[in-house]
Amino acid sequence: MSPSTDGETKGSLRLAVFDLDYTIWMPEMYQLHGPPKKITCPETSKPIVVDSSRSPQEITIFDGACHALCHIDQLNEAYGMDIEVAVASRTDEPSWAHSCMDWLRLRNGKSLKESIHYVEIDFGDKQLHFRNLKKQTGLSYKDMVFFDNEMRNIQSVSQLGVKCVYTPDGMMKEHWFEALEMFGLDHLKIEEDEE
Repeated sequence: MSPSTDGETKGSLRLAVFDLDYTIWMPEMYQLHGPPKKITCPETSKPIVVDSSRSPQEITIFDGACHALCHIDQLNEAYGMDIEVAVASRTDEPSWAHSCMDWLRLRNGKSLKESIHYVEIDFGDKQLHFRNLKKQTGLSYKDMVFFDNEMRNIQSVSQLGVKCVYTPDGMMKEHWFEALEMFGLDHLKIEEDEE
């Protein structure tokens, strides 16, 4: 449960919803030259995800998205909170996006797929995604926060009563801090990820 004293007006942070392309990761799926694949980086010997072109382009998670997803795990474990994670995306290549969610890893070792409870990928208006998420979770819109890099999606979803954070240059820690403040949880911010 949220430590907020005025939870009735602010809501309780129960569902964090992220767009995928250029919010959680970059580049966007339409910018790839072929489906993603997992390879071993020659310099580091660590697995990375790249597209299938002759000069592979690496797909990476924004630091702020990694921070938020890891912090959600910490809040759930340390404070007994029950925050779930969803994605709401209109990506051009849903199967590629699913592969990226399977292969991309957070600093805590979890894959994106392991950190995400609900996946909504559809070409329609994002309000449809949120209506589906409301049905699946049973949560009120006031208990949800949405992160997206496109203002049209922010404007559309905010009409439902969802708290929205605009991420024009990808997800940054400051965007997560803004969301915590919206729910009166700014006292739970951490600056650095705890490994």
